[in-house]
Amino acid sequence: MMCSRVVFRCFKTLERLGDRLTGAAGPFFVAFAVILIGLGIVCFFDVVMPSLPWPLISGPLCVLIALNLVMHYYYVVTVSPGFVEDPPREPKDSVFWASKRRQKEGKLTGVRWSNELVITRATVTKCRKCGQSKPERTHHCRICNRCVLKYDHHCPCAYPSIAYDIALRYPGVNQCVGLHNERHFVMFMAYLVFSCFSLCITGFPHLDWPHHVPQIAFVLEYILAVVMFLAVGIMCSYHLWTIAHGETTVESHDHEVYRRIAKSRDESFVNSYDLGKRRNLELFFNIGQNGYPLYTLILPLRINPYTDGRSWARREGYEQHRGVRRGEELTDEDDDDDQEEGA
Repeated sequence: MMCSRVVFRCFKTLERLGDRLTGAAGPFFVAFAVILIGLGIVCFFDVVMPSLPWPLISGPLCVLIALNLVMHYYYVVTVSPGFVEDPPREPKDSVFWASKRRQKEGKLTGVRWSNELVITRATVTKCRKCGQSKPERTHHCRICNRCVLKYDHHCPCAYPSIAYDIALRYPGVNQCVGLHNERHFVMFMAYLVFSCFSLCITGFPHLDWPHHVPQIAFVLEYILAVVMFLAVGIMCSYHLWTIAHGETTVESHDHEVYRRIAKSRDESFVNSYDLGKRRNLELFFNIGQNGYPLYTLILPLRINPYTDGRSWARREGYEQHRGVRRGEELTDEDDDDDQEEGA
């Protein structure tokens, strides 16, 4: 027992050290990503674009795809994910913000209400790490050391919590993926996968080299595009799968535990946030009735999520997940560490 506890603590110490090193290298990851994305766009427009048919159609389409790729990445690293102490956000009157569909009834106060949705207030608990009151689906990020609304994961492009003075001035440096930037994260991955696929298909025949970009740079970008298409394609597919099931990445792992707990009692686990694949996707992208128009999927515009993170749409008749009893909900990883060390 003592040996297993020592091994557990050693692994957790190494894990936290890795988090700090990854966080400290965050700005370099951001700069590296910007260079690779920029170089890839330059290679495509210099080498591939002039040879595409129907330039009046393919030209604007390629510009739109590149614009979505750049802007959604910019939004991911600059838009705050949403913290529990933040007030509800209102859309801004700007060319970068989409206009919402006309509401059929009711007035919004941070949450969208409609006859089709059953939206209930989230249960609130107190975070054992920072002392903040946090609604359900909120998790404490051990790197940011803050509670993030609808926490999905922490992006590697991050500083550790000791650099908050810099992070507050440059919010894109210290980033989790949460309520307010998760949509942009998924959109960025989708456009990155599509861009890499396009470069893989259209860039293969270009062997002659009367171009401005060095040939070695194009070859390296082409190889990187193949790798990124496969790797990011898998990751994007997984995220879309979790979204279609009404889950975040961390909730997907939690729900597997809940299913085992429910099965041990001959019960079945039901995710109360799962409203069906189509409805889940509509709510995540905030499109459809009482949401934003479909063009927000092809134009890189800012939009607000359907909720302020303190109320959630649920299955009718559900106020919590079925198969999970009060007190069985999983806490954040650091809370589990404390329990293990106190055992």
